[in-house]
Parts: sequence; C-alpha cells; structure tokens
Amino acid sequence: MYFIRTIQLQDNPHIAKIIREVSVEFALAAESGFAVADPILDQLYDVYTKPHSIYWVISNDQHEVFGGGGIAPLLGHENTLEIQKMYFMPSIRGLGFAKQILEKCIQFARDQGYTQIYLETTASLWQAVKLYEKLGFQHLQHPLGNTGHSDACEIRMLKVL
Repeated sequence: MYFIRTIQLQDNPHIAKIIREVSVEFALAAESGFAVADPILDQLYDVYTKPHSIYWVISNDQHEVFGGGGIAPLLGHENTLEIQKMYFMPSIRGLGFAKQILEKCIQFARDQGYTQIYLETTASLWQAVKLYEKLGFQHLQHPLGNTGHSDACEIRMLKVL
C-alpha cells in the first residue's frame, strides 16, 4: 500500500536517486540545467522544511520511497510558488500520485496566501504537461523569476489562484 507524506531527513538519498534515475530515463541532462544538476539535490529535506516550502514523498508500508514533488517560493517573483522536483519511479506512474501531490501543492499555496503557482518543464515530459493543463496551468511565452533552469525547460506554465 502506498501513501503520501512529507519528506523526512532519511528520504534525502532515496529522492536524489529517483531524480537521477528518472533524469537518465528521460534524457534530462545535468548540463542542460535540469533538476539533476541542482547542487541541493542531496539535501532536499533541508530545502523543503524552510518557510513557505513543502515536499511530499510517495512511500509504502516498508518505508520505501517511489517518488515525490514539492513547492517552494519562486526566486525573484513575489507572491509566486514554484512546483519543483516532481519525479516518480515507473512502478507508480499512472496511479494518480502526481495529481494528488499537485492538488496538495495548490492547496498549500492557497493556505500560505500566494496568488500564483509557476513551473518549468520540457516537452519530453508530455504526460506531466497534460496533467498541468488539466489542473488549470496556462502556458507562458517567457520565464518568470529565477529558477536556475536553462532554455532546455522550454515549457513554462502558470496557475493563478
């Protein structure tokens, strides 16, 4: 049985490993500015326990981690949170966990008083893009804030709350 919970310190190596493996699977190269190159990848617990930030993981009864996703302030853009590091192992894809985490992110942003949610992704993650669209994210022509991503994240989306 799977469940969603907030990240714990002991999840750090597991989430980092999942992000690295899924990045290879989808050819999301570090040199292109994807999350796999993020210098904080091995310390996500520290990042997402800061104010206005949260990260959820998918776990099972044996405490194995299968993926996760989070939200944190978008640097350089007030009143906006950014969806970050949504990665899932193939074994749990299609089970609705991405939608559940996104819904949690949306509610978290509302509860924190934010007015919009931003994300950047790439066309190779087309299934995620379709989900974002279904949840009301709109495509943007130009990036917002300072995500640290390169132009390889060519899809930029915004949801106004």
